[in-house]
Amino acid sequence: MAEGKRVIHIGLPELGEEELIEIGELAQETIIKEVFDVLNRSDVKDIEVTTRINRDETLDLEIEVYLEVPIFVKADVDELIDKAVEKAYEVVERRLKGLAAKD
Repeated sequence: MAEGKRVIHIGLPELGEEELIEIGELAQETIIKEVFDVLNRSDVKDIEVTTRINRDETLDLEIEVYLEVPIFVKADVDELIDKAVEKAYEVVERRLKGLAAKD
């Protein structure tokens, strides 16, 4: 069982509500896909991915990942979470650059 919490500082203060929701969903989908690229569905007892977007001086995307696997599953859960969050960051960054280019 492992839990990871990361905050990504995006630094783009002006995004609409729909775009913010899209960014959060994109991060969640990416993390879940990355986890299931490594683990079989039967190897995962529980997975929960929560995203929060905080608007202050910068835009922060907070990602919380809870992943529970049975004891017999040989996987470095912490490393898996780290890699999945890294991938989510890359995907979100690409999407944000695309949105910024539209302006």
